[in-house]
Amino acid sequence: MRVRPEWMSLNDTVVLEFLHEHDLEMPPKPLWANLNRHGHEIGYSTVQLRISVLDEHGFLEKADSGYYQVSNLGERWLDDDLDPEELQD
Repeated sequence: MRVRPEWMSLNDTVVLEFLHEHDLEMPPKPLWANLNRHGHEIGYSTVQLRISVLDEHGFLEKADSGYYQVSNLGERWLDDDLDPEELQD
């Protein structure tokens, strides 16, 4: 089972899993629309906030185009391949 850092919310898991499972990179607004279209009831401001937090902690990376994708660290977390020490800030 994945260890979730203290700063991480359940919505972060939803965002990471969605981008990973659909092999996507997206800007915030289309990500929000697609999350809701797929049954995840999450507000746009929440998506914006969680994307910025995930980016700040290295779980997402932002391309120059403004699109976000799951980073190597995020992929490793999703695969449950991180030591708890690597999750410390």
